[in-house]
Amino acid sequence: MSETHPSVRAVHLHTGYERSNVLPAVDLELFPGHSLALVGGNGSGKTALLRTIAGLLAPISGRLEVLGTTPIKAVRRLAWLGQFTTTNPLLPLRGRDVVRMAFYGERGLWKRITVSDELVVDQALEAMGAAEFARQPISDLSGGQRQRIYLSYVLARRAELVLLDEPMSNLDSGGMLKYYEAVTALGLRGATVITATHNLEDAADCDFALVLGAEESRFGPGRELVASLGHHH
Repeated sequence: MSETHPSVRAVHLHTGYERSNVLPAVDLELFPGHSLALVGGNGSGKTALLRTIAGLLAPISGRLEVLGTTPIKAVRRLAWLGQFTTTNPLLPLRGRDVVRMAFYGERGLWKRITVSDELVVDQALEAMGAAEFARQPISDLSGGQRQRIYLSYVLARRAELVLLDEPMSNLDSGGMLKYYEAVTALGLRGATVITATHNLEDAADCDFALVLGAEESRFGPGRELVASLGHHH
């Protein structure tokens, strides 16, 4: 049997934006196909941890392996969806253009996107129910429609590791349904999905949860950890 490497392994990892604002030590191990929910209040460091795994923020101490290598070297094999707040009105991007960006890493900004790439873009838009408004400028779309476009971008990346920061913000119930279907499909394909969420119900549905407290972090099976949170209050 071939040995499967963890998608993400953190050993006593400390991270944060300033040395004064350091997350409690994080220890976790995730394998292909696993889903992890990051749970914690605002300012608990969920986004900082996602950014560290995405190679956008350097760890302060401890060890972090992503897809068997360093976060920086793994960047092309992951998809990262941060909290997009603004879209530049000077760049009149259409929804479809945003999803096409999934291929810029490999092709470079000005290289031609291939026919098979366009097919992947179509499938991703279809999966998120975003095809009908994909030709409109992103600035004209509602928050929920934009979020469907951003999630289509994530799907089009066909990444081994998917990092999502509050992916369900702005989604209506139809969008949420598409989102759940997409995340289930990602897991079945063997992708590892890490989601920062405020929603404990979603966290319980993940294979694992990481609860970020002020003093310590706790990693374990999603449903068990979330159930234990109920007893803490």
